[in-house]
Amino acid sequence: MGMRRGTNLPRMGDFNQSVILESIRRSGSGLSRTELVGVTGLSAQTVTNITRRLLTDHLIEEAGRTINGPGKPRVTLRLIAESRYSIGVHLDPSVMTFVLLDLAGTVVRRLTTRTSSADPRRIVDAMAATIEALIEGAGIDRSRIAGVGVAAPGPLDAERGTVIDPPKLHGWHRVPLQAVLAEATGLEITLEKDTTAAAVGELWTSNGSPDDSFVFVYLGTGIGAAVARDGDVIRGSSRNLGEIGHIIVDPDGPSCACGLRGCVEVVCTPQAIVEQAEQAGVFPDDRETGDAEVVDVRLAQLCERAADGDAAAERVLRQAAANLAVLVAVLTNMLDVDRVVLGGPFWSRLSEVYLRELPARLDRLSATRTIRTIPVDGTVMGDDVGALGAACVVLDSVLTPRTSALLLEH
Repeated sequence: MGMRRGTNLPRMGDFNQSVILESIRRSGSGLSRTELVGVTGLSAQTVTNITRRLLTDHLIEEAGRTINGPGKPRVTLRLIAESRYSIGVHLDPSVMTFVLLDLAGTVVRRLTTRTSSADPRRIVDAMAATIEALIEGAGIDRSRIAGVGVAAPGPLDAERGTVIDPPKLHGWHRVPLQAVLAEATGLEITLEKDTTAAAVGELWTSNGSPDDSFVFVYLGTGIGAAVARDGDVIRGSSRNLGEIGHIIVDPDGPSCACGLRGCVEVVCTPQAIVEQAEQAGVFPDDRETGDAEVVDVRLAQLCERAADGDAAAERVLRQAAANLAVLVAVLTNMLDVDRVVLGGPFWSRLSEVYLRELPARLDRLSATRTIRTIPVDGTVMGDDVGALGAACVVLDSVLTPRTSALLLEH
């Protein structure tokens, strides 16, 4: 597995510190100073200086000595996972998920709470209270919390830390979530799109190579995408990359509020799939349109029936997979990535049919099919992908070497 390399130019301390911390974290059991020189490309003197600082800051510790042949015994340096923590929050129309991660990315505690009303004030109060409960329940000193990451549906106004008009959260118009939550908790808040957060979490937990590239297709109330290239998530100029709701996947599909027909938003979302099942006679067409909880229940039933061999349910899901394959092919043809990752709150239910159907369909539609096959996988994070990703965004800002940091140092 490759590692990011450091740079021996002057004034690169923070970048190099991240390179060293990241190398130690990814090694699992720790590395000696000599091994660090090998994997980072930094001089022995730089490694010694930085590891001394990290030892003083209690981010790493000396974890025993190993004797390899003649010469001095080597001291193994290991990450102190409990030296820093991060909190991730996923703001979803029905449930808010909270996770507390240590510096190694391990989940220490997890809480969920129903999103009681769409009233922003009450949601922020509930968020702040749950964050407190999470910290107290874990018995952690607040000074060790590096920050709180909040994953919210996009688009976001990142400059102002504002959630604009999240789907299904009526009354949320331009809520300055970052500022309000920072005031309520006294912690540093990072606001990120749920799709982007999920991709950061995927990079963190999959331990891919430094040049890992993928498109992450996020299956939530809405469908979104995120892109990783060279082991880094591409966020876009306004930090809103991946708003794919109006790519047309079925020219003969239902009309969309945007004026076009067959957009992702009216064909691929859970609500759209449930509507397709109702039209196919799998369910009586009797619910109030747009009722998120009924959609949730019916999608679960649809997947159960398909798994039990109900032919009509199976047909609806196969068609849903075919529609999604059109979207994924547009993205992979455009972005030329190594792999596709699927995840999000609705993924676990759809995964069986989608993983069976998607790869072959994607291959048929792939511009590069003669030279390669693009692997399709589910995320390793499970349903908490938004919250875990948001917490990883915070850890990422503490730990991951960013070449952009080099550009700021003149």
